[in-house]
Amino acid sequence: MSGPLLVLVGPPASGKTTVGTATAAALGRPFRDTDADVEAETGTSVADLFVTHGEAHFRALEEAAVARALAEHDGVLALGGGAVLSPASRALLVAYGRDGGTVVHLDVDLPSAARRAGLSRDRPLLAVNPRAMLRVLLEQRAPLYAEVATVVVPTGGRTPDDVVADVLAALPAGAGR
Repeated sequence: MSGPLLVLVGPPASGKTTVGTATAAALGRPFRDTDADVEAETGTSVADLFVTHGEAHFRALEEAAVARALAEHDGVLALGGGAVLSPASRALLVAYGRDGGTVVHLDVDLPSAARRAGLSRDRPLLAVNPRAMLRVLLEQRAPLYAEVATVVVPTGGRTPDDVVADVLAALPAGAGR
C-alpha cells in the first residue's frame, strides 16, 4: 500500500499535531500537516485565509492539499479539523482505509477541547465563542470522522504519551517499524 503510514483526523484541539509529531518521532518517520501545507503554498495563515478569502476558498485549498498529501506522503499525516467536510476528501480517506491504511480519529470531549483551544486566534472557527463553536463542531463532524476512521482513540483527559501509545498500537503489526 502506498501513501501515509497513518492519517490523523479529529476536531480542533483533539491533539492531531501534538500526537502526530510524537508518533512520527517514535516511528522515525516524517510528520506532515495539511494546514501547514496550505500555509506554505499560500504564504499566509489559515486564520488569515478565512478572513481574507472566506471558508469556501480555504476548503478548496485544503481539499487539494489532502489529495496531494495522501498521494505523496509516506509518514504520519494530520488533516485539518474540517478536512472531513469535503466529500472528495472523505472518499479518498475511505478508500485509503479500505486498502489497508490506518485512519485514526482522535476523539476529544468538549471540556478537554475547550481547555486546549482556549481563546486561540489561530483557530478561525473558534474565534467568537470557542466553547459553543466546539460543541457544534463536535456534534456536526462526529459522523464524518466516524465515516473515515479505521480506529478511534480518545484524547480527553489523557497525556499525549498515552494517546501516542494507543495510536502506535492501532498500526498493523510491523507497520513503519
